[in-house]
Amino acid sequence: MSHHNTNPLGPKLNDGSRRPFLNSPSGIALCVFLALGGVFLWIEHRVHVLGALPLLLPLLICIGMHFFMHRGHGGHGGQRGGRDEQ
Repeated sequence: MSHHNTNPLGPKLNDGSRRPFLNSPSGIALCVFLALGGVFLWIEHRVHVLGALPLLLPLLICIGMHFFMHRGHGGHGGQRGGRDEQ
């Protein structure tokens, strides 16, 4: 006979199941710490990030075009039967 949990609130914590890490006090403290660190990094270094943005955008565009445009012909090398061999 199988046991089905009919509790609408979900499984109990003392039945052997574990809470997810992000719902534990340590997980919440880690999320708060990372959020505060991100805010302070943005406040202190936004001039550097925004100054590098004009240099990074063309690089990201080139990488994206290379990735998406190579889908049409199967990638680099290793392919036989091209125009020169026919």
